[in-house]
Amino acid sequence: MATHVDPRAAVDPRAEIAEDVFIGPFCVVGPNVRIGRGTRLESQVSLMGHTTLGEYNQLFPGVVIGAAPQDVSYGGSETEVQIGDHNVFREAVTVNRATEKEDGVTQVGSHNFFMACSHVAHDCLVGDHVVTANSVLMGGHVHVHDHVTISGGTGIHHFATIGAFSFVSGLSRVLHDVPPFMLADGSPARARCVNVVALKRNDFSQDQIRALAETHRLVYRARVGLDQARDILRNNQQLVPVVNHLLSFVQTQLEGRHGRARDQRRAA
Repeated sequence: MATHVDPRAAVDPRAEIAEDVFIGPFCVVGPNVRIGRGTRLESQVSLMGHTTLGEYNQLFPGVVIGAAPQDVSYGGSETEVQIGDHNVFREAVTVNRATEKEDGVTQVGSHNFFMACSHVAHDCLVGDHVVTANSVLMGGHVHVHDHVTISGGTGIHHFATIGAFSFVSGLSRVLHDVPPFMLADGSPARARCVNVVALKRNDFSQDQIRALAETHRLVYRARVGLDQARDILRNNQQLVPVVNHLLSFVQTQLEGRHGRARDQRRAA
């Protein structure tokens, strides 16, 4: 199908627009923007800076992608936003381009769903199959791994990491890394239990789920320490790959600053 550009849209002729793209009324597309086929900009969408959108994304009114980072140290360099395929950005979602402090790229994967008023700050890295509910706010340099669900009104501290297959409850204050496979809740958010619903939906075995639940009990309730927990799990034949991944995540977290593995600026 041919690309449709509403006559009321402002699309720079230097922008790269693939086939079968829909650009609705009052959209603004800058000169350094690339849009993959099948993507829809419903109306009043602004794409600016060096921004690349993959295929079959849907952007609802008020979405702004590629604006300058909200960082007072940003010097105006040509940093980027890179977005994969089959993402949905609901009303008033914002994704800022990166600063010069890391790789110069804010990156969003594929098959993600960002509900209204969510914010992805500069230098964030979001994986695949992530759902953020309304008004989720990611600080700069946040990493969100695959298959994560973040409930509404959650604020995530800069440099925090949210592990795969985790769930963050609504209105949580995420000051520390959220371990994979866990359900986190509170202010500040803590790992309360295993995210059983997501694990079952993604075909984790009962043995894996039981091993993760025992790991949570040992680490977060009994507080036996990682080395002893590892020995107990090994003796119980529960030191399976998903458990090793969880323990490695927690070990790395402890080595960072204030419970954030990637925040190494003042780590001991």
